[in-house]
Amino acid sequence: MHLMILGAGYSGQAIAQAFAAKGFSVSGTTRSPEKAQRLQAAGISPCVFDGETLSAELRTTLSTVTHLVQSIAPDVAGDPFLRLASDVAVPSLEWIGYLSTVGVYGNHDGGWVDEQTECRPVSARSRERVAAEAAWAAFAGARRLPMASLRLSGIYGPGRNAFLNLANGTARRIVKPGQVFNRIHVEDIGAAALFLAERHADGLYNVTDSLPAPAPDVVVEAARMMGVEPPPETPFDPASMSQMARSFYGENKRVSNAKIVSEGFTFRFPDYHYALTDLWERNRWRG
Repeated sequence: MHLMILGAGYSGQAIAQAFAAKGFSVSGTTRSPEKAQRLQAAGISPCVFDGETLSAELRTTLSTVTHLVQSIAPDVAGDPFLRLASDVAVPSLEWIGYLSTVGVYGNHDGGWVDEQTECRPVSARSRERVAAEAAWAAFAGARRLPMASLRLSGIYGPGRNAFLNLANGTARRIVKPGQVFNRIHVEDIGAAALFLAERHADGLYNVTDSLPAPAPDVVVEAARMMGVEPPPETPFDPASMSQMARSFYGENKRVSNAKIVSEGFTFRFPDYHYALTDLWERNRWRG
């Protein structure tokens, strides 16, 4: 079995580890030869893909791929792979996974959403994701292949977490009353992708934790474990934020993971308490 990860970054490498542990050979794309060397060191056979051309090497590799995960974000021109892939031969392909975002649901004023909820994306990047989901579904449908769209919440894990933010002085406790977020540990992304691939799952899946919570709660809990004072509370002020940060706070919802759980998946880190404890006690937070 041969997995190709288009965009083998933070989440993609966690997926690679999960699949490799089950005996898959793993290939992955990156944008530069320098990053390709790092993928090679991580046990991933690298292919350079700059989003503009499909090299002969990448086309040859795709001809033997049995499972494909797309992790590259779309842009205003659409999905960077699909706009070049009309003539790509993937004769051995059995399953496709697309890494999307819970941002496709938009704002629901703190209410619960699930896979049946209508998409009402607010930000441009979330609208691009909705279009890319549809484009990949069409690609898979034309080839009669199962495709699972993994809608991910805020990603964290080793090397990307509240402990690091506290340590480097970038942690903030932004208080917006009633605002909650879901999160997902990167290792649960890898495990969920493997779970869905092994079942040739088709359709939409929220891959997210079970405890929507205000962002300051995570910072306070991490500070408690570290034995440091959390940063002071900062009232929500859109004018002081980046455009991306404003868009995050403009979407308030609680995302249900009941569908994937009902199909048999167990989250190793069902909420941030479990995840922070693991990162701290096993000294894994630095990455």
